[in-house]
Amino acid sequence: MAQLVKLYDYISRYESNPFHYPTQFIRLKQENWQQFHQSWLDEKETVHQNDEVENTNTNKRRFSDFAFFSKKTADDHVERETRKKHLPKTKEQLIQVFLNQLLPFQYKWATSTISHQSYTDQKHVYDETLTYFLQRFPDIYLLLYYPLFSVKKAPMDGEIILISPIGIEIIHIIKEVSQATIIVNEGHSWKVELKGQTQSIISPLIALKRTEQIVSSILKVHDVDFPIHKTVLSETNDFLYHTEPYETNLVGKRNYEEWFTKKRSLQSPLKNVQLKSMEALLHHCHSTSVRRPEWTEHDDSFMTMESFKET
Repeated sequence: MAQLVKLYDYISRYESNPFHYPTQFIRLKQENWQQFHQSWLDEKETVHQNDEVENTNTNKRRFSDFAFFSKKTADDHVERETRKKHLPKTKEQLIQVFLNQLLPFQYKWATSTISHQSYTDQKHVYDETLTYFLQRFPDIYLLLYYPLFSVKKAPMDGEIILISPIGIEIIHIIKEVSQATIIVNEGHSWKVELKGQTQSIISPLIALKRTEQIVSSILKVHDVDFPIHKTVLSETNDFLYHTEPYETNLVGKRNYEEWFTKKRSLQSPLKNVQLKSMEALLHHCHSTSVRRPEWTEHDDSFMTMESFKET
């Protein structure tokens, strides 16, 4: 699960300690997954035993992370059937449930610190693109989702920024109906062609170049040398062009899976230069927040899922 280190102009926990939270998240996720997985195995065994032995009085540990598993009914048979119905049947289903439960924690870390919080828009919870990036990419990827940079005291919108152990990728996403073709031009506009009809869209190269210039200048100020790449990404559409734009990768419907598989197959620990790059970019991001009225100083070393939920 990729780490959401910056979401628009919301204050982020990663800003307060860029070198602590990435490793903290990975450790927390691994520990809680082990507990989550073991609880599932225990529950499957309990259900299996109850299927074989009627009216058993066995007091097995319940899968407490699922509220419906702890509901009690007067009829043991109804209770067993309810638990069987909602129990994930495969490990793949269990992983998806686990990732879904982690999303609120991701949003909380990306919209608050121990002492401050941002007023958020609930639409982000239903942002399919954001969810896709978070749930389909490994946690060695650090995601800045449309950050707002402060450049000479002026706010400037950024594109999606994905920081991996081997470099920074600036991404512009195009989503048109699946039958449409994106025609790449050299000017300030591209064309979307569908059934003989065309319409213009602003060239994504403009936003990509602007974000690249911001990122490049920030890294230079902080003396960080890290590769920067630009990508126009479309899972639903093909690109039509004579020459691929300069220093920009076009990933369309035909080569999307290849791009995606390459990202997911990257195996590497977090790198120091990667964390330095994130720290530099976050330092120049704009954040809007207020002080938590109930804030009191306490240790921020989350050890369990429960403490993770409460903070």
